[in-house]
Amino acid sequence: MASAAFSVAKPSLQASGKGFTDFSGLRSSSAFLPFTKKTSDDFVAVVALQTSALGNGSGGYRKCAAEAKLKVAINGFGRIGRNFLRCWHGRKDSPLDVIAINDTGGVKQASHLLKYDSILGIFEADVKPVGDNSISVDGKVIKVVSSRNPLDLPWKDMEVDLVIEGTGVFVDREGAGKHITAGAKKVLITAPGKGDIPTYVVGVNADAYDPDEPIISNASCTTNCLAPFVKVLDQKFGIIKGTMTTTHSYTGDQRLLDASHRDLRRARAAALNIVPTSTGAAKAVALVLPTLKGKLNGIALRVPTPNVSVVDLVVQVSKKTFAEEVNAGFRESAEKELKGILSVCDEPLVSVDFRCSDVSSTVDSSLTMVMGDDMVKVIAWYDNEWGYSQRVVDLADIVANQWK
Repeated sequence: MASAAFSVAKPSLQASGKGFTDFSGLRSSSAFLPFTKKTSDDFVAVVALQTSALGNGSGGYRKCAAEAKLKVAINGFGRIGRNFLRCWHGRKDSPLDVIAINDTGGVKQASHLLKYDSILGIFEADVKPVGDNSISVDGKVIKVVSSRNPLDLPWKDMEVDLVIEGTGVFVDREGAGKHITAGAKKVLITAPGKGDIPTYVVGVNADAYDPDEPIISNASCTTNCLAPFVKVLDQKFGIIKGTMTTTHSYTGDQRLLDASHRDLRRARAAALNIVPTSTGAAKAVALVLPTLKGKLNGIALRVPTPNVSVVDLVVQVSKKTFAEEVNAGFRESAEKELKGILSVCDEPLVSVDFRCSDVSSTVDSSLTMVMGDDMVKVIAWYDNEWGYSQRVVDLADIVANQWK
């Protein structure tokens, strides 16, 4: 792969029949990620420019014109909701039109937290409240409503087509279905769905998307990291069984200081501890790769970093192999069918270097190991907010392009 310079390139994802083609974001998806500057100030400045309308003087970013085909509402304006809006704002010719946000904090809070972000930096778009019930993003007016009960939301009156369900609460048919009862036509859940809700991971099984399904799930951020390179391993070497550990940044579900929580480990102070906890990400891979049902399991270690996580996968394979061959398989897929989804990094980088990476997973090639020619260890980095939110936009694009 060619090396990628650390540059500020405008996002240019174009929707296609399968949802997207190539795109660029904070950095290119490539084998090398050389950085000439690494201070947090430089990082924040780059992110701010990348996610702003000022990042391209020629007007490559969407301004106030609504060219979208699908009316979209965001339910829950937390980490994923705000990341989703920034990712969408950076897309060119998106088939989506975000027209509403449901946020119980109100207009001022929604506007402020979109503008100022401790991880992404200052959003250099022109973000401001408009009256008591809307915000403006570079002139694009988005209505803000406030209700904890989806049944009370004005989706019918607003003719909402698709709800991005980002609360983490309404993840089954009964809960997510309340949006449809309220007048929305479809729901995309930004979390693992419960029950028989179809799960799609872009680059893995999203080409099998069924437009007749009113409610779908984008799986978890960890499943989005794991599934693409697991797919490559299974196709090229045949996975017999394996285990995964994700060293995961703390999330809003944890406690800042020791406090009550249904998970006693997550009840402990997130910024002071390594917190072992459960994850269904490995088992969920079977939802998008059915041949792996019962073959994978895993745990999570929540650590005191605010963003970027890393998966450590160990699998037994049926075909004898060696580390260089494994990495070669990843490189081939990253240049072909998984371009923009999977990347391979040859540089000795650390977690901060992968903040705002657009891809779902970046294999750390120097850490790939093979023991006894059939036990493979793979390390892959992922931005559990930004990279995941890019996939939510991708999946929403697929929904739009196959609307019925």
